[in-house]
Amino acid sequence: MKTKKSLNITLLIFLGLILGILFGLLMPGRYEFMLPVIQLFSGIYMNALQLMIYPLVFCSLIVGIKGIGSVSATGRVGAQTVLYYVCTTLFASLLGLFLPRALGLGNGVTIEMIESNVEATQFTSLLDTVRNLIPANPVAAFADGNMLQVLVFAIIVGITCVALEEKAEPFVRVAESINDISIKIISVVMYFTPLGVFCSIASVVYANGTDTIVALAGVLFALYLTFFLYALIVYGGIVKLIGKCGVREFFSKIMPAALNAFGTCSSSATLPISKRCADELGVPNEISSLSLPMGATINMDAVSILMSFMIVFFANACGVPVSFGMLAVVLLSNTLLSIGTPGVPGGAIASFAALASIAGLPTGVMGVYISVNTLCDMGATCCNVLGDLACSVAMKETVKLENAKPAK
Repeated sequence: MKTKKSLNITLLIFLGLILGILFGLLMPGRYEFMLPVIQLFSGIYMNALQLMIYPLVFCSLIVGIKGIGSVSATGRVGAQTVLYYVCTTLFASLLGLFLPRALGLGNGVTIEMIESNVEATQFTSLLDTVRNLIPANPVAAFADGNMLQVLVFAIIVGITCVALEEKAEPFVRVAESINDISIKIISVVMYFTPLGVFCSIASVVYANGTDTIVALAGVLFALYLTFFLYALIVYGGIVKLIGKCGVREFFSKIMPAALNAFGTCSSSATLPISKRCADELGVPNEISSLSLPMGATINMDAVSILMSFMIVFFANACGVPVSFGMLAVVLLSNTLLSIGTPGVPGGAIASFAALASIAGLPTGVMGVYISVNTLCDMGATCCNVLGDLACSVAMKETVKLENAKPAK
């Protein structure tokens, strides 16, 4: 029954996605009066999803660490998660740089520059991120939506609960209750996901228009094909070889999260749905409660591919020579910047501005990039969420926890 219900939700989300794209194309002129209503429902849906993200992440992580039962086991889960994401991001950056160069993307293309004032992410931002990992004010971390600080605070509290044992039980029970409440609220929101995806994607297509879509169809096709092959080969291989899970089973069960990520362009907002998909795949809460929030924060494989693709495309189109030495610099910078990219819509824009500056591209390319950022971001976010779930499935086999129980 649970599988059948998940399948029905997936089909409805997919239907909402297709109808949203068609409605977004038809909206100009004929149905433009409905745009405020579409944007209203889209905003309500996004707020409803984000409503329980931080209580869910915080409490689920505490419950998960307490369930693991030891500091060393928690460190093992965290270390394997970080290693997985760093390795896949490096590989994605490498693929994103050399594949478009081999295909000659951007050669013979004339780009009309559009000026746009975007403040580039400073290359030292990773150092700032590390320095500010421990929140001076945990309440401000929740209020500002700083996922890294929330994660670190939850880990500190969770480890302390493990050390205090029985003395921490009252607090752990409260965390378990809040976790259950969050999951229940998200379960209700899930029923409105098809409508939310319809409204979100319709707004995106309307804002960009058919002219923009057609003008950059070639590079978008190559980019989406790369996302697809990367997810199928890399994530499918990880799930099959390491996670001991059928590729078809994996992709069928994670479709609700993938489609929601595609429609909302936010891996953070998709976290609650990703958690449900991980539960259906039998990933213990002790693993998914840590790997999924960390993935939404630092796993930016597809963003890495996207930024690398665009750097090479714009360099070729603008006639800017990019040597192999510069490619190596861009590769390292891309990996570091993508890890610091927030899992929200448009989070890659400032990072791309920094990479464009490093590669010596004219500032006018930012206006062109921004005009298609959302179209690119939809596929990138979807691919990133697949990577988060693939990591969780793989760690179900690589991290053996004595007290862990598969999610029901």
